Amino acid sequence: MKQRIITAILALIIFIPIVIYGNWPFILLAYLLAIIGLFELLNMRFSKGYFVLPIILVIISLIYLLLPNEYLITNLPKANILIALILLLLMYTVFSKNKFTFDDVGFMIISLIYISIGFYFLIYARELGLNYLLFILFVIWSTDTGAYFSGYAFGKRKLWPKISPNKTIEGAVGGLLLAVIVGAIFQYVHPFNLSFILVVGTAVVISVFGQIGDLVASAYKRHFNIKDSGHILPGHGGILDRLDSLLFVLPILYLINFL
Repeated sequence: MKQRIITAILALIIFIPIVIYGNWPFILLAYLLAIIGLFELLNMRFSKGYFVLPIILVIISLIYLLLPNEYLITNLPKANILIALILLLLMYTVFSKNKFTFDDVGFMIISLIYISIGFYFLIYARELGLNYLLFILFVIWSTDTGAYFSGYAFGKRKLWPKISPNKTIEGAVGGLLLAVIVGAIFQYVHPFNLSFILVVGTAVVISVFGQIGDLVASAYKRHFNIKDSGHILPGHGGILDRLDSLLFVLPILYLINFL
């Protein structure tokens, strides 16, 4: 627990000033976290050895896909990057004599899309305004906090034992309730130009889909029989262990036009 608290404090000391400042430092931080997160995913499948050329192609694609549209130095559509990458990876299955397989291609493409979409909208949320990103973070953190303490105090019924045996229905409900309270307080202290009901409803969406995103991460970690996605954050695991809810929520908020 001591190590976990120390890591959290150090991470916040680094993370919060960059979040507040925004601009290129925040974009560079997002790139760094995205690349680490991508390697954490790839390491789950390719733990016995990496395929250098495909990984280089995926990282180049990730860098391009994360760029906000106004920063693009070419008019090349991002969809074209994905099409080209898929074709190049499929060609590599032939050149590698099927040591790099069709399944490997699918895993790399899904990993790239999962990471790039989440971190792209992380950058996008910060560019919309600090209040957007802080609201999302506060609601996610309050969901985690409420779920932990509610689950510890009242948890009896398992939420999804085959995916995450420690999570309970009571914890999920407690997380949702605290998220709604925090969302309401945020709107009162630093209001969006939106109705109170809409902001609270958005807090519900963030809390619910944040918990689903956490379960998604639990599902793929259980599939690969690992406890944590990485070890870069002592006491916390990897980047994806800390950002799984956020990466899942951000695209949802774009789809419902909050971002």
